[in-house]
Amino acid sequence: MDRIDQRGGLELLPFSGVRFSPSAVGNLEAVTCPPYDLIDEEDLGRLRAGASHNIVQITLPGGGYEAAGRTLREWLADGTLITDGSPALYVYEMGGPRFLQRGLIGCVGLRDESEGVILPHENVYPGPVRDRLALLEATRANLEPIFLTYEGDGPASDLVDRVADGSAPVLEIVSGDGTRHRLWRLEDDGTVAADLRDRRALIADGHHRYAAYREYQARRDGPGPWDHGLALLVDSLRYPPHLGAIHRVLPDLDPQEAVTRAAEAFRVTPLEGGLAKGLAALEASPDGLLIAGSGCRLWLLTDPDPVRLAADLPADRSERWRSLNTAVLDGLLIDGLWKIVPDEHNVQVVHDDPAHAVARASRTEGTAVILGPLTVPEVMALAAGGERVPRKSTSFGPKPRTGLVMRLI
Repeated sequence: MDRIDQRGGLELLPFSGVRFSPSAVGNLEAVTCPPYDLIDEEDLGRLRAGASHNIVQITLPGGGYEAAGRTLREWLADGTLITDGSPALYVYEMGGPRFLQRGLIGCVGLRDESEGVILPHENVYPGPVRDRLALLEATRANLEPIFLTYEGDGPASDLVDRVADGSAPVLEIVSGDGTRHRLWRLEDDGTVAADLRDRRALIADGHHRYAAYREYQARRDGPGPWDHGLALLVDSLRYPPHLGAIHRVLPDLDPQEAVTRAAEAFRVTPLEGGLAKGLAALEASPDGLLIAGSGCRLWLLTDPDPVRLAADLPADRSERWRSLNTAVLDGLLIDGLWKIVPDEHNVQVVHDDPAHAVARASRTEGTAVILGPLTVPEVMALAAGGERVPRKSTSFGPKPRTGLVMRLI
């Protein structure tokens, strides 16, 4: 990332966190949930039908944005939500049998991309940005932290580990998937600020929310609390993130028709033996895309036609960008051969779960496209060169759970 001309540095400020009162809601696991963009319709129905105070009632409100704002204010007034008495950073830990992630939740200073301090690596859809901005306007709150990574391994990370290893958390829950979530308050003596001053961060997850932060800021006059947004900052050297793929589901595209059209520019290989063998074939094919339909019918697409690639992909992008599987999918297949308008209704996404993507496609008799994950070095190299991967190309994780700590603006 050395090609970036950095002016200034990374800023993470303390804030007075808003949290659920255990005495008011009882089981904290029941009122928290995954990030909004990982919740499908089935999950949403289950969460809304569960605990009456689940945070999904605000992050994905059934009654609209203004209803979300009213609900937040009601919960603050009746003691369901309480505000910590003094500002702090929050050490956040997620742990399971095979992983441990620690980071800091605080208010990140919003910066223009040209400053090279907070680097996006992915483009955004206008619809989700409008959605998150409308929720932000109605609630005047940061309900979910975005997920940032940085290359640290310095005093701030040492402090995070000392706090997590040496003191009792203010909050601890185990979510339904078995992940342990713990939270500590950290009243920093300046160690974090000094360590971050000359660093920069990559937006791992939350591009739409960050874009909403920036638009909300642009609509305000003068400096204020809108110049910062809630973020989880994780040291990628101390706690390397997992990078998974984001698969596509096209509910209105018949899989046989999808394959027939794809054959105009790809080598198509029908596969047998189920999804596990299909995933193994995909892993062995660096340029491959796996097409799936109902009944777990599978086809592997490889060897895209270089002439069609040159015609259908933007000529002003680097060769590295043009070789990305998501670039080939978006430019050559979805836009070029399938001629589908790539909005959130026609092209649905499933994070890092190919079986779920295939099952969703089967329910609609549509088509699933399973992709191999990009690599962290690929993403970093593109961000350093000022390029962004196509929208919904990466699924960084593990992602912070929603409802553990929030921020009022």
